[in-house]
Amino acid sequence: MEELYTKMKEYLKMDTEISYQEFAEYYEKVMKYLQSDFQKMDKDENIKAKFILSIVSNNAATRAKRKDSEMKKYKKYQEKCSFWEKAIDYHLTNEGMSKQEIDEAVGKLSEEDGE
Repeated sequence: MEELYTKMKEYLKMDTEISYQEFAEYYEKVMKYLQSDFQKMDKDENIKAKFILSIVSNNAATRAKRKDSEMKKYKKYQEKCSFWEKAIDYHLTNEGMSKQEIDEAVGKLSEEDGE
């Protein structure tokens, strides 16, 4: 998770948009990680995963509005990210966190990135 988180922070500092190929590769790494490690992720990893998913989801949704050959793929990426975000919310609320606490923890990561 730490590698994916570090890469996302790197992306957020960029002035240009990454290519479809790079976006798809990063997305696949995130999905592969979640599919293999979701059950054993700790609270910190879940928060970082939700942070990553929210950014990938928002970017995919924005890119899906474009009328190009990848439009449908981005829509699928956005839908899958949304699914995983809900799974993480469920997991964290079962561990005792409120929706507000989850949002604040994710927001704190966003603020750290802005520094």
